[in-house]
Amino acid sequence: MSTATDLEQTAATWLVRREQPGWSDADDAELARWLASDAANKAAYWRLEHGWQQADRLGSRRGGDRSPPSFVPLRRYWSGLAACLLVVASISITVSLFTQRAALTPVRIATAIGMQRHVVLADGSRLVVNTDSALRTAVDRMSRTVWLDQGEAYFEVAHDARHPFVIRAGDRRITVLGTRFSVRRDGDAVRVSVVEGRVRVEGAGPETGTAAIVTAGDVAVARGASLLVVDRSPMVVEEALSWRTGMLTFDRTTLADAATEFNRYNRQKLTIADERAARLRIGGSFQATNVEAFARLLRGAFGLQVRTSSDTIRVES
Repeated sequence: MSTATDLEQTAATWLVRREQPGWSDADDAELARWLASDAANKAAYWRLEHGWQQADRLGSRRGGDRSPPSFVPLRRYWSGLAACLLVVASISITVSLFTQRAALTPVRIATAIGMQRHVVLADGSRLVVNTDSALRTAVDRMSRTVWLDQGEAYFEVAHDARHPFVIRAGDRRITVLGTRFSVRRDGDAVRVSVVEGRVRVEGAGPETGTAAIVTAGDVAVARGASLLVVDRSPMVVEEALSWRTGMLTFDRTTLADAATEFNRYNRQKLTIADERAARLRIGGSFQATNVEAFARLLRGAFGLQVRTSSDTIRVES
């Protein structure tokens, strides 16, 4: 028997006991303690009590006598009442569990290399899912959770003070009420970049118990037990998120790191063949899916050697 069923049966038992002639002040105090011990107890009790009151009113409108017939033993009457209440409880539980399953069944969203998806969730929040990413959403107006399994997504979260928006990325949990930010996951490394508002980044387990509040212009980088927050500016963060418009923006970025970024968006991979070329620093904005044009710029600006095949672009000094 499920915990929900046990709870409903207990609530039904209390309702039956309260109507019996032997109900005492001590019973009343015991019921009060049970109701105060857990909000779920109150919800179950009030739901069944409301259902019984509705049935009472229906009986009155039909002109029925709500008192038990004199020839029916009192125990049989209350047993019948308990059975009716438990039927109502089981129906309520079935409907509740069905609704929960329907609302909280995660929806999978994935993108291929070089692709992006724009998604509007049930609560009005908006997502831009970046290249080669996979996530699951379980969002309605009562519960809001997203699991980022790999890749990156940009979030514009609809404000709802009563229902926090939670993103789980590996062993990290990001909690917000309403703001704009991105989350990127590369294996066990998680990067959170905040454009507007603030978010809470914390570990989901004892080994990653560090936590920080990240505000607009900050970037939080987490790996294992470490959590580093870098203070930048909203404008710099916006530029770093230029992938939303199909562009990659670099500011004194090493060529090795730039190649890593381009390779997220292209099946034709950029390979930097030697250390001297890898240490070169570049800046500017480039179309994310046009790696060949980027390679031509490297050849013209730095005099690098570029050799192209169907699946690789090799760059060397």
